[in-house]
Amino acid sequence: MNIECDQTTAVRPGEELDLARLEGYLRERLPECAGPLAALQFPHGHSNLTYLLRAGASEFVLRRPPFGNQVQTAHDMGREYRVLAKLSAVFPEAPRPYLFCDDSGVLGAPFYVMERRRGLILRKSLPPGLSLTPETAGRLGQSLIETLARLHAVDYQAAGLADLGKPAGYVARQVTGWIKRYEGARTDDVKSMERVAQWLTEHLPAESGVAVIHNDYKYDNVVLDPAKMTRIVAVLDWEMATLGDPLMDLGTTLGYWVEGGDPQPLQQAAIGPTMLRGSPTRRELVECYERATGRDVPQPLFYYAFGLFKIAVIIQQIYARLVRGHTRDPRFARMNEIALVMSHQAERAIAGGVI
Repeated sequence: MNIECDQTTAVRPGEELDLARLEGYLRERLPECAGPLAALQFPHGHSNLTYLLRAGASEFVLRRPPFGNQVQTAHDMGREYRVLAKLSAVFPEAPRPYLFCDDSGVLGAPFYVMERRRGLILRKSLPPGLSLTPETAGRLGQSLIETLARLHAVDYQAAGLADLGKPAGYVARQVTGWIKRYEGARTDDVKSMERVAQWLTEHLPAESGVAVIHNDYKYDNVVLDPAKMTRIVAVLDWEMATLGDPLMDLGTTLGYWVEGGDPQPLQQAAIGPTMLRGSPTRRELVECYERATGRDVPQPLFYYAFGLFKIAVIIQQIYARLVRGHTRDPRFARMNEIALVMSHQAERAIAGGVI
């Protein structure tokens, strides 16, 4: 079966790179960058921008902040580069970075260049020509969680990542932090967001431990081996990685996981093929994580509700960038509706007491 890997497109208008300046910079620092430089864009991300660079027979990936970025701490290219430089040595799924540039005279913003990992990225719909048996869909869901468990097992001190974050008080700080981010990105009066925020504040669990956490772990941030669809060859988008409570990381993944029995608006908002026949349920994902880590998940409802709230805030932040004129990307025009769907699902889960 011939399945195309993740596809690139022409660079979106307004997001072009100064290739002449970039080519001169890279040739001095990256010997493999020989030949005229060309750029395409990976079109699916909503935060940092990702480009495919081609120079002769060589390919590289470039990451830079979005144009019109107003929150520098949310798009710290230097931090993302340093995380990958250390993590790639101990976690094979993390791509290896080659160089970081903090000279805004090159592209107008900091950026880094890393290796390209070829493979398949699953989004809401399966690519043409691909079908997954129920057995494969089930094993793929398990592989996703088992890879997350291996990330959480990384010895962050031995890897030189002990200064990556401040894990003490992580759970409480995340809840208050995401509530604050929502207030900063608010464009509409959404009572369900306020009610979920209040519930999270009142139901904080005890800290469960410390690990390197990805913080946005889902199907479209992993690259699969087309020859063996259950094998993950890369994990992408490390911009929010930190040290923190690993169960909060699991909660984010649960927040992205939509089931076939969920309300139709939530199914329509799904960004990954999590509803395929044979796919694990959210409860089964939790059980898989418990088996893989030997760690209990005593309050899965809290982590699921937090994941939904956090995702809703991320989506709302993206929508606010459009409303406030910081981007013209038409993909963002209805993001506020998706954020509302996520908050309604969190309320529904809380009311029913189940994930």
